[in-house]
Amino acid sequence: MIPRERIRNIGISAHIDSGKTTLSERILFYTGRIHAIEEVRGGGRGATMDFMPEEKIHGITITSAATTCHWQDSQINLIDTPGHVDFTIEVERSLRVLDGAIMLLCAVAGVQSQSITVDRQMKRYRVPRLAFINKMDRMGADPFRVIQAMQERLELNVVLLQYPIGKEDDFQGVIDLVEMNASYYRGENGEKWHKNPIPDELLASAHQAREKMLDTLSLFSEPMTEIILAGKEVPKQLIWDTVRRATLSLEIAPVLLGSAYKNKGIQNLLDAIALYLPSPVDREVVKTAEGISLNPNPDTSLVAVVFKLAVESFGQLTYTRIYSGTLKSGDTVYNSRTGKRVHIGRLVRMHANKREEVEFAIAGDIIALVGVDCVSGDTLCGEEPLVSLEGMFVPEPVITLAIMTQNHEDEEKLSKALRRFQKEDPTFKVSVDPESGLTLISGMGELHLEIYIERIKREYNAVVDVGEPAVAYRETISTRAPFDYTLKKQSGGSGQYAHVTGWIEPIESEFEFVSRVTGGAIPKEYIPACKQGFQEAMSSGQLAGYPVTGVKVTLEGGSFHSYDSSELAFRAAAHQALEKAFTHAKPHFLEPIMLVEIETPNEYMGKVQGDIAARRGVLLGAETISNYSIIRAEVPLAMMFRYSTDLRSLTAGMATSSMEFVSYRACP
Repeated sequence: MIPRERIRNIGISAHIDSGKTTLSERILFYTGRIHAIEEVRGGGRGATMDFMPEEKIHGITITSAATTCHWQDSQINLIDTPGHVDFTIEVERSLRVLDGAIMLLCAVAGVQSQSITVDRQMKRYRVPRLAFINKMDRMGADPFRVIQAMQERLELNVVLLQYPIGKEDDFQGVIDLVEMNASYYRGENGEKWHKNPIPDELLASAHQAREKMLDTLSLFSEPMTEIILAGKEVPKQLIWDTVRRATLSLEIAPVLLGSAYKNKGIQNLLDAIALYLPSPVDREVVKTAEGISLNPNPDTSLVAVVFKLAVESFGQLTYTRIYSGTLKSGDTVYNSRTGKRVHIGRLVRMHANKREEVEFAIAGDIIALVGVDCVSGDTLCGEEPLVSLEGMFVPEPVITLAIMTQNHEDEEKLSKALRRFQKEDPTFKVSVDPESGLTLISGMGELHLEIYIERIKREYNAVVDVGEPAVAYRETISTRAPFDYTLKKQSGGSGQYAHVTGWIEPIESEFEFVSRVTGGAIPKEYIPACKQGFQEAMSSGQLAGYPVTGVKVTLEGGSFHSYDSSELAFRAAAHQALEKAFTHAKPHFLEPIMLVEIETPNEYMGKVQGDIAARRGVLLGAETISNYSIIRAEVPLAMMFRYSTDLRSLTAGMATSSMEFVSYRACP
């Protein structure tokens, strides 16, 4: 068994088309996990980690895939995550349980919109990272411009550990600024890794880059500062130790260079993963919701968190990260959410969609359980007292479609598919329109829902019709409004009586409830029922039935009846009170605003900007790189349906775009 100090649980995250899956394929090849390299769009069997038919068709990663490989004496548990913003929950739940990450950036495009989202997610879960600037072989590649963007837009303390040997078509390899040698990659797939002396013409530039690297690192090491001031050579081991320590404490982001597609720089990256990224033992102490610190010790009581589900024909596959203790097949554990006992049947280690059965897993492992019924975010415990780990951030859906079948047989298939997808994906929501009775599906974008519709047709052989996409609007209020509502019903026997007074007012957050009831005007046991009634009223606004947000409710007083008052009566009174006050608080609609990033050849820049303005967009800025431009804007989602098709028409198919939800703002 490999010691836990040599295990690396890492993910690869980046903007779409940065080369994540291409990089994963090379990592698997160089570690001996696979014996032939396949490309994402190569026309063959497809990349190992993109195993879904939809991933092969669209040429993008849709679901995060896990695998395990070995490099020298380290075990790397790797998760390849999607880059498209519609599937951001896959990145979110992976980073929730990983110890370290590789942030991939394109050497041409640099920091893109989804790079900013990934950076935010890594910071949210305090995940140490390495940055890998990929596509150094492409026209317009400039790693120094990317580094500047990382410092300015992501506010990262970047440390360049390598210097490029050539660029664009002439990119040949990298200079290691720690060991001061040059890495070249020969053979059909770059498998022959040679370390040679630094070329004479690059020696001065390499020494200059090394001095800059040591200058930054000396801020985190007093011994290094003393050695530099004494004019002595800094030992390699001290540099490695300093980089590792500062990376784990999130004080720096080391940067490496390469080209995954041209098989250059990947072995150096594997070395860096083993050298600088944390093992399960190195990560910050994980605390439960109850404030208990978890020690990654296999001999303590089991605590594991479920972070991803896949419902398959043989049963549910439950991806689990073990934080403490040991889990064996045949064990009985507790689900802390339900309090119920759960029998563990089979344990499997995943390699994309293939499984390798294992007898047990210990603290620090990422494993899949077969046939365990639970939901994403559940905590599994070995014994009482039961503890729970903090859940993950789940963004709200922004787009809705109506979906219907043509016959009763397909209705059953659709229902089965929607139940499964809703369980697997927390950002996929299913509801029923109360007026039309139609089934509605909601998600993070057009592509998100399009993929699920394709899967319903392929996996369940169901014929479905889809309505036009609808924006997930919200309703809110503009001003303060009082309420004074009495619920009074008498129909023989005990009746219903509840009286509530107070006011509502606009706030920045979604909902806030404050009770200022004094003197027992409303008994304490009825206050939670009032809060529940107010929250229920916010599920449907008075303008068009959209959910209500941005409301603070202050309950000031009221009255009760010793015989006719109940929790149910106060809940109903609060519900009615908020609905009536809402209409007097100048309600208005909120619409989702998207951050749009467009890459276009310079000659189409004017056309693209004009089109954005026509869509009620606000231009945030533009950046010109060589012969193309990157335009950033904020545009209402309602104006962006089928934008990718319109953009292709506008630019002769030469521009690309990505969108990400920013916030809700008032409709004009």
